[in-house]
Amino acid sequence: MAAQIKLLLEIPEKIWSSMETSQHLQATQLYLLCCHLHSLLQLDSSSSRYSPILSRFPILIRQVAAASHFRSTILHESKMLLKCQNVSDQAVAEALCSIMLLEESSPRQALTDFLMARKATIQKLLNQPHHGAGIKAQICSLVELLATTLNQAHALFYTLPEGVLPDPSLPCGLLFSTLETITSQHPTGKGIGVLQGEMRLCSWFRHLPASIMEFQPELRTLAHPISQEYLKDTLQKWIDMCNEDIKNGITNLLMYVKSMKGLAGIRDAIWDLLTNESASHGWEVVCRRLLEKPLLFWEDLMQQLFLDRLQTLTREGFESISSSSKELLVSALQELEASNSTSNKHVHFEQNMSLFLWSESPSDLPPDAAWVSVANRAQFANSGLSMKAQAVSPCVQSFCSALDSKLKVKLDDLLAYLPSSDTPLPKDPSPMHQAKNSAFDRYSDAGTVQDMLRTQSVACIKYVVGCIQAELQTIEEVTRDQKDVLHGTKLHAVLFMARLCQSLGELCPHLKQCIVGKCGGSEKPAREARTLKKQGKGKAQEVLPAQAQWQEVKEVLLQQSVMAYRVWSSALVKFLICGFTQPLLLSDAGSILATATNWDELEIQEETESGSSVTSKIRLPTQPSWYVQSFLFSLCQEVNRVGGHALPKVTLQEMLKNCMGQVIAAYEQLTEEQQVKKEGTFPMTQNRALQLLYDLRYLNIVLTSKGEEVKSGRSKPDSRIEKVTERLEALIDPFDLDVFTPHLSSNLNRLVQRTSVLFGLVTGTENQFASRSSTFNSQEPHNILPLASSQIRFGLLPLSMASTRKAKATSRGVETQAQVSAKRRGSPSSSNPLPHSASKPPPAFRNKQLGTIWQCTKAAFNGGATEYKVSLSLSL
Repeated sequence: MAAQIKLLLEIPEKIWSSMETSQHLQATQLYLLCCHLHSLLQLDSSSSRYSPILSRFPILIRQVAAASHFRSTILHESKMLLKCQNVSDQAVAEALCSIMLLEESSPRQALTDFLMARKATIQKLLNQPHHGAGIKAQICSLVELLATTLNQAHALFYTLPEGVLPDPSLPCGLLFSTLETITSQHPTGKGIGVLQGEMRLCSWFRHLPASIMEFQPELRTLAHPISQEYLKDTLQKWIDMCNEDIKNGITNLLMYVKSMKGLAGIRDAIWDLLTNESASHGWEVVCRRLLEKPLLFWEDLMQQLFLDRLQTLTREGFESISSSSKELLVSALQELEASNSTSNKHVHFEQNMSLFLWSESPSDLPPDAAWVSVANRAQFANSGLSMKAQAVSPCVQSFCSALDSKLKVKLDDLLAYLPSSDTPLPKDPSPMHQAKNSAFDRYSDAGTVQDMLRTQSVACIKYVVGCIQAELQTIEEVTRDQKDVLHGTKLHAVLFMARLCQSLGELCPHLKQCIVGKCGGSEKPAREARTLKKQGKGKAQEVLPAQAQWQEVKEVLLQQSVMAYRVWSSALVKFLICGFTQPLLLSDAGSILATATNWDELEIQEETESGSSVTSKIRLPTQPSWYVQSFLFSLCQEVNRVGGHALPKVTLQEMLKNCMGQVIAAYEQLTEEQQVKKEGTFPMTQNRALQLLYDLRYLNIVLTSKGEEVKSGRSKPDSRIEKVTERLEALIDPFDLDVFTPHLSSNLNRLVQRTSVLFGLVTGTENQFASRSSTFNSQEPHNILPLASSQIRFGLLPLSMASTRKAKATSRGVETQAQVSAKRRGSPSSSNPLPHSASKPPPAFRNKQLGTIWQCTKAAFNGGATEYKVSLSLSL
């Protein structure tokens, strides 16, 4: 008895020592031994307080009271160990054995306790404050916990079927082997495991009875192995139960990730963790044994959550770009419409594009233009000259640059989630291929991400176009009834928006990358399709959906640009037609004489009835009326003011068609008024009718677009023009009309040739009247040169500064000598005739435009009476 009391007093200290070293199973065995001693000494019975042992040894009362708390403490510590992630399989097995021994539970209940403990760990991990550890570390810990839980479930509860050899690298049935070791009565020396070490060396140890020395804990229920079907169902239910918590928790965690690059970093960390050999060792076998199918952490649990967060970030990013673009647009329009905006040079350029086109700036040429060829320059490098060639104003450049920079930031951020250009993707990845090389395919959702980017990019640009459309409608409603709209600030805003829509596709290259993709900038498929069409070797290749969507965006931008230009052209035509119609409809003699121009006197040979020839003189108009010239010249000036060389062709065609329609309406009004005779009005004479007919035909030639209709041979004369022409011809004597018609047509052709350069902005290349194959009649005096049969193009000749300075000095010396000699002769230098060397055009002047410049220069030197006013618009 003394040895038993001594052992009873020693056990509490041993239990606490085992608890401190996390040996919960040994502490449980000691506690059960303590309970066994209580029963032997009758210390736990209802009459224990009257036990003679307690009366002799009162200290045992305190020992019994202290021993009653060991059970709850061991259970608590064992269950807390189940919630730990980084513990060994043996430690978990011992903790479960302790719980089973103390609670007298079955292995199925132990499985439930184990899974519930891990579920609580998952919830704690997802809900813990993330001040210290980052989001990446938390999600990786979650993945590692899930993988560890399944691995330990296999190691603890799974038992191999009969006849299957165990794999040393994949332990299983550890819980049952531990229970057998602890509770088995047959193996020799098993029970000594409870009382080992120092106790066996004590002198009183040999006095203990055999029931204490060979004590073994017992389970009241048999620890039957868990069937595979039950294990699979329980684990699947646990996964389904945790699935909702995991999704909600990860969704909340991803709310703190503000960039796609951060999402890509978390995804790559999960991939590294699962691909690691230590983490994925035997994973496929474990999943097949426990669940009879692979457990795909990424595909089943996380991929959609990452895609949802990615979509949210993309949508919020492009919504921010849209709102900032709207603010930038409103700010630019307010600056253009401000009364004191002319102080800003860029705004002044916006109001008059010709000033910007003909002003020099340091950025006209790239700094490396002298030694870097065009083919070797950066992809998106645009020089100032190229911007001027496209009539892109500084305000438009600034807007497009700001938008493109924001798109670049968003695109660079999202590209971190997509595979890089040097990452080869398997064409047809199979599960076996992925299992051998990686845990999952990181870039399997690349197409979905590209679709997100494309959708949001298109929505963003359509939002900007919608804002522009709303501003245009507002301006159009405000300026509808205003008279002097042409030079108002509202039209400057309209032109800015027209140029902006026209240039967005070219000046925002990252917009195209967002829609088409990294490798979508090539136009090779379209060119190949056109080649196949021409050769007739096959059908055109199908256009990729991304390319089709990009073409749709470009079409939307172009349509909006044309709509904005239409507002400007309508106001322009309305303003100019007022100035054209007013002098046309004046019927007093003074006004008619004021608008009259030069007429040509021709001698014609006519045959009399007797057969003899008679020479007579006729007078025919050679120039249009002044208001016609003023109308066309003002039209060209206004077109040149807005950068006419870069206007869309459809805008010019619509404007000319509108002009011609308004001109015909004015002539119809004139002829209708002449049919109604009023008192005090000057009658319509034959000469005036002839001039009006000449003007109308000239306007018809200049303003009528001879584009696709002439090429296809489907051009039909306008019935309204024919009707007005018939009314004017009815006012001319039929005999005279027959005589005048060929000469009038000749004068008309000559006039069109002479003014083709002056009005080149509106006539276009399709209205160049002279044929290149026509012969030139040297006997008929002309002030133009025939067109060359082939275009002659001169490259820029490099000149050194020294030769340029010598040439300037020489020319200045010649001018000084000429002025001195002129003063000595007493005649002004301006009246000197043109030198003989300059009296004839050089043979190199084969171009029509240069010939016109040459004649103007010759007339200026000779002091001719006719004053030439030439406005040249050079398109770079």
